[in-house]
Amino acid sequence: MQQFKILWADDEIELLKPHILFLEQKGYQLTPVNSGSDALEEIDHNHFDIVFLDENMPGMSGLETLNYIKSTHPNLPVVMITKNEAEEIMEEAIGAKIADYLIKPLNPNQILLSVKKILDNKRIISEKTNLSYQKEFQKLAMNVMDAQDHQDWMDIYKKLVYWELELDETQDKSMVEVLSAQKVEADGNFSSFVTSNYQDWITDPDMEDRPLLSHNLLKQKVFPKVGEEPVFLIVIDNLRYDQWKVIEPDVAQLFSVDSEEMYFSILPTTTSYARNALFGGLTPLEMSRRYPDLWVDEEDDDGKNLKEAELLEANMARSAVKERFSYHKILRAEEGKQLSENIPNLMNNGLNAIVFNFVDMLSHARTDMQMIRELAPDESAYRSITKSWFTHSSLYDTLKILAEQKVKVMITTDHGTIRVNKAQKIVGDRKTNTNLRYKVGRNLAFDEKSVFFTRDPEQFGLPKPHVSSAYVFAMDDHFFAYPNNFNHYVRHYKDTFQHGGISMEEIIIPFITLANK
Repeated sequence: MQQFKILWADDEIELLKPHILFLEQKGYQLTPVNSGSDALEEIDHNHFDIVFLDENMPGMSGLETLNYIKSTHPNLPVVMITKNEAEEIMEEAIGAKIADYLIKPLNPNQILLSVKKILDNKRIISEKTNLSYQKEFQKLAMNVMDAQDHQDWMDIYKKLVYWELELDETQDKSMVEVLSAQKVEADGNFSSFVTSNYQDWITDPDMEDRPLLSHNLLKQKVFPKVGEEPVFLIVIDNLRYDQWKVIEPDVAQLFSVDSEEMYFSILPTTTSYARNALFGGLTPLEMSRRYPDLWVDEEDDDGKNLKEAELLEANMARSAVKERFSYHKILRAEEGKQLSENIPNLMNNGLNAIVFNFVDMLSHARTDMQMIRELAPDESAYRSITKSWFTHSSLYDTLKILAEQKVKVMITTDHGTIRVNKAQKIVGDRKTNTNLRYKVGRNLAFDEKSVFFTRDPEQFGLPKPHVSSAYVFAMDDHFFAYPNNFNHYVRHYKDTFQHGGISMEEIIIPFITLANK
């Protein structure tokens, strides 16, 4: 184990000899000094891992010494030790970014705990986290094998994400690959669960074990709250559950998280299907039949999500929700700033639906731009970029304003995304869509044993562009590639984030309700 070096400055250092001996017996190397000036002399000429600093020393005080240390060695942890419990002393020390604050008289275990918390914290957490996951591994594996219904799968996915985030904080990454393999296995079983039940979920609304689906979300979770107070429904396109968990602490500083629920995205797990279904309150097939002027087929060149406001209006009318509403799509920072400034006017509406597109743009940019791949080489970095965006975003600014109002805020998404690694060959004509996780077209040729497909799309609630149209969905971490230029496709798209197919990451997505503090 590394031998850490501790500098201890106290004008009564001789009285602390028992504590110094105790720490030395625990393997730490101590350098005692009698004053702040002596402490600065040592720091300027030697390396230390931590400084213990008495607050009340003659000559240069502890706080003066602290300010000098922080100006020259800002990353050196300092523990302030004092007899004085005055609040202003504590606040000044905390404001100078001390690592800990101890009150005399000291006891040995109190000192040891502070040292371990500061110097050995990451190693201890790493060892304990890895050990805890190892103990949980077999239980999780059994849960995956025994999962019976959608609630089981929601619980499994939450546990896997929990361990992903826990292992993110460890120094020893030995368990990360094990967890990754366990997720791949879980996604395989989840895909089998979805393929066995999806048609019944769509065609039998009275089915007992039926998850909440995209086209039922607003009617069941949002509309009942409209009218009580202004409702702000924030849809962050392409937001996975793990990405919600990394921004949750920032949100929780502003609001209480009233409830954290999950629902299932419909297939295909793409914006043009899932988000239209969310706002329209209908399956894609029903929308194409009821509102042919609002639905855009796959082969049309028009934008697929340009009529969400009209679909939302029709949905509210069918559900007899008579409140005023607004719809906003935020693609650029300037639009987000304008939205924040317009909050007072939006308070007059019963429902305000706001779509933020950044996370979706991030996933596409990572596919197309090498620089973004370098910034987000893995899942952990991808989450980190999401968190960084959020803390500096107009969405966060909007939430700060809403936190001061009497409103109901809901945060959700239309689908998630998965990092793909394995290519599957598929053959289609020139009118086949370009998405890598699902294909729709005529005369598609593919391995029927390794995909989920239907030649009767209406049974899946999907439009049928042509008599011979079929839909094919990739499962697990697969993506589709054409035989011609196959190797080029594999090199370009392997290890990119995609959506449209079947995986826990794409289908099991968060619905969060916030309450004012």
